[in-house]
Amino acid sequence: MNGAAGGAVDGVATTLAYSGPPPWHWSALATSWTAEPLVLALSVLLGAWYLAAVRTVHRSGGERWQPSRTAAFLGGLLLWIWCTCSGLGVYDRILFTDRAVQVVLLLMVVPLLLALGAPVSLLVGAASPARRERILRALRSRPSKVLMFPAVSTALLMAPPWLLYFTPWYEESVSSAFGNVLLHLALVLLGLAYFWPRLQIDPVGHEYPHLLGLFITFAEVNFDAGLGIVLIYGGHLVAEHYYVALGRPWGPSLVQDQTWGGNAFWVLGDLVGLPFLAALVRRMVVQGREEIKAVDAELDARFEAAAAEARAQGRPEEEEAGMRPWWLDDPNLKHRYGG
Repeated sequence: MNGAAGGAVDGVATTLAYSGPPPWHWSALATSWTAEPLVLALSVLLGAWYLAAVRTVHRSGGERWQPSRTAAFLGGLLLWIWCTCSGLGVYDRILFTDRAVQVVLLLMVVPLLLALGAPVSLLVGAASPARRERILRALRSRPSKVLMFPAVSTALLMAPPWLLYFTPWYEESVSSAFGNVLLHLALVLLGLAYFWPRLQIDPVGHEYPHLLGLFITFAEVNFDAGLGIVLIYGGHLVAEHYYVALGRPWGPSLVQDQTWGGNAFWVLGDLVGLPFLAALVRRMVVQGREEIKAVDAELDARFEAAAAEARAQGRPEEEEAGMRPWWLDDPNLKHRYGG
């Protein structure tokens, strides 16, 4: 009896000690909101700059800016705000699973959308000639080339999740408001450092074949799966002291919460890689078409120049050096074509 009474007292004490949000439910993703001033301010400023720069490019009579790029960039900013200010942000320091989903979105989805918006190309297009040259010079600098080297930029995406979950960084991010905001900024910046040189939509300091990007993406998927497996079956509770002291009286146990979070990281990490692969393949196709168009244009120009020279010298156009069809001179085929 005394044991039951003691347990009840402990439960009441834990409930009274807990001062976080109410029990989580799916509707909280849309109905619960908080404010993260730094993310809101940066998103508003970046969105305003982007729209102003698009207007400047249009007025200058330059290349027409693709609406899909604007939609991607603004969508990335809105998703950044939603991840940090919606119910996902309200519970990101309460539930391990909530934080895991947030980490995937901030590291892999928000930066991908921002990179698809080609902000550096827009910055270059809207800048004055002198400023444009300075920007391009900075992109060609040695630090830029090192940062965008495939091994370096890939490490900037693969290493942070492991460092987050297996160093004091995680507990600092959930126990400190400043650490929480810093995490929300750092993940997006690290993701941008990866997707910017991977997509190569914007000017980059180091170009490399897109096929290499595909191999890197498959390696990144394996790293995500490995981290998810370790979180699920590793037997180590991340930030256990923090979550115990939090005294959350509702929801899953600490072990169950981390298991769900590991699964969420594993599955979402693989799923969000699909849009990047689609964007990379599309970029390969577009670049291939551009190269084919450029080669065709060069061949047409050579043909027209050779034909004009042949006419000027009074020779048949087809006999101009390099322009006569090869099959007319092939000993096995020329008789078929009256050669």
